Amino acid sequence: MLLDADGVSKVPAHLSFEAAATLPCAALTAWRAIAVEAPVGPGDTVLVQGTGGVSIFALQFAKARGARVIATSSSEEKLERARALGADETINYRSTPQWGARALELTGGKGVDVIVEVGGESTLKQSLDAVRVGGAIVVIGVLGGISTPILVPSVFSKNLRILGISVGSRAHFDDMCTHIDRWKLEPVVDRAFGFGEVPAALRLMEAGGHFGKVVVRV
Repeated sequence: MLLDADGVSKVPAHLSFEAAATLPCAALTAWRAIAVEAPVGPGDTVLVQGTGGVSIFALQFAKARGARVIATSSSEEKLERARALGADETINYRSTPQWGARALELTGGKGVDVIVEVGGESTLKQSLDAVRVGGAIVVIGVLGGISTPILVPSVFSKNLRILGISVGSRAHFDDMCTHIDRWKLEPVVDRAFGFGEVPAALRLMEAGGHFGKVVVRV
């Protein structure tokens, strides 16, 4: 295969092709969220919603950068797995629907520095409750719906940054891979399917039964 050099990047040598396949979309989106648009480090708190590909990468990257992480999910089993990956605090949003207030408590009333917002309509209100004054909500998904009323006073009274992003650039990707290689970070692949099992892979995604990424072998 002959490819333009501008269209390819080197992936970390320790990764399999299956692991590397998770990087261009989910990993890069998470990287841009917490390393480019709203960079975090020691002393910062990041909240990740759910345990899909972007959120799990955000958890891993935030921990590698020294931040504290709060993870949400409706599954206690998934929350346990998130803690095993380094999540400092977890919230079951099914048993705690006002999880924004709970996140505020977990930060001693200060609020979360950066929220990786993947829910949209069903979660943005809680994110506005959880984020700190001067914090950032990075909007990357609409899993819970595409529109929602926004309490404008919450935006200006907290001096918030609400940032919408879609994946990232080639430069972002190369920087991310440099750090993944340095940290020897392993992407979380829930299951790998053969090409003939694509319908089963899509059903798993639709049901939200996965933790991390789903891979299809080609």
